[in-house]
Amino acid sequence: MRVLVVEDNAPVAESIRTMLEARKYAANVVTDGEAGLDHLLRRCYDAAVIDVGLPGIDGFALARSARAEGVQTPILMLTARDAVEDRVAGLDCGADDYLVKPFVEEELAARIAAILRRGDRPVLGAVEAGGLSIDLAARSVTFAGKPVALGATEFRLLEFLARNAGIALSRTQIVERIWDYDFEGSSNIVDVYVSQLRRKLKALGAKDVIETVWGIGYRLRAN
Repeated sequence: MRVLVVEDNAPVAESIRTMLEARKYAANVVTDGEAGLDHLLRRCYDAAVIDVGLPGIDGFALARSARAEGVQTPILMLTARDAVEDRVAGLDCGADDYLVKPFVEEELAARIAAILRRGDRPVLGAVEAGGLSIDLAARSVTFAGKPVALGATEFRLLEFLARNAGIALSRTQIVERIWDYDFEGSSNIVDVYVSQLRRKLKALGAKDVIETVWGIGYRLRAN
């Protein structure tokens, strides 16, 4: 799951990023409204957390413009203002929820999970593929009832492969989804993480779950 954070307050943005990554989400942070709109229009996100008081265009205008362009990404608005009219304005411009600053991380995480549940790709439930069970709420993986200890990036990679079980995914597709469209490193990073996943899965008896598709990339066995 990839979440866009549009927040110009650096400490707040970093705390949100840290919270998301601790829960095994990928987080991209931008600091102004124009950049936030560009990301929503050009990239694929599962959710967006947008501050109202942004430089350039504010969060209300950002959400309104994104919706006018057909963007369906669930949006959670953040604001320091608690007036009813501000909340109404946020929802009227296309936001899915509204959270007033200061907030506790647990509430923000719960709100994000809630708007993801309303989207086309629910965060709750499990993905079953290749003998693996991936619990999207607990962000955990088991094979034959045995837990697989994964890091945040490993989990996102396995989740992406499992959601596309039986489909060959190129290294470029994987890099763009798991890392970032602007990632400047080598696509060999995919091979490194796949190797790590295979080693951990094999240790639990899940051998050959991730298949190499020569000339393309990788595919997770559907069953």
